[in-house]
Amino acid sequence: MFNIMSRPPMYDQNAVQPMRDALIAVGFKELLTPKDVDEAINVKNDKTVLVMINSVCGCAAGSARPGISLALQNNVIPDELYTGFAGQERDAVDKIRQHVEGFPPSSPSIALFENGKLLYFMPRYQIEGRSAEDIAKDWKEIFNKYCKNTGPSISPENFEKVKYAVSCGSKIPLFNEA
Repeated sequence: MFNIMSRPPMYDQNAVQPMRDALIAVGFKELLTPKDVDEAINVKNDKTVLVMINSVCGCAAGSARPGISLALQNNVIPDELYTGFAGQERDAVDKIRQHVEGFPPSSPSIALFENGKLLYFMPRYQIEGRSAEDIAKDWKEIFNKYCKNTGPSISPENFEKVKYAVSCGSKIPLFNEA
């Protein structure tokens, strides 16, 4: 759920909860504040940290969330998995974007860090129009190159039970329209 001490969310919380749940189900933890973001990314312990900026858009629903989830079924995965929701935890997402230097704001997007350093970034334009399987293939290669943690993030049996919200943001009620 969103942090009430920051800017209000843009979308109705109940409408976006299934979009959050899809990532939480495969092992992601939510970044709700700028402090959470810094504490997750600025760790100097030689562990890899995957951060996905989640989104209500169609490419997040059809490609990004299922693609990164499928990639996490790989035998090698990042040590830590985090997510911030664009338009919801707005201050936290702004802080994530500060850590992704050299790229314009992009959601959905996926970044891999180690010791606070950006190792790889997949912006929206590399997600749009691609299948979840293609995105998973790219990320499995990235995990194999940079990560050491043993996967998968959840058992294949539990992975088969994950439900993905397939809604476009244009159909989701705005927060103040309820």
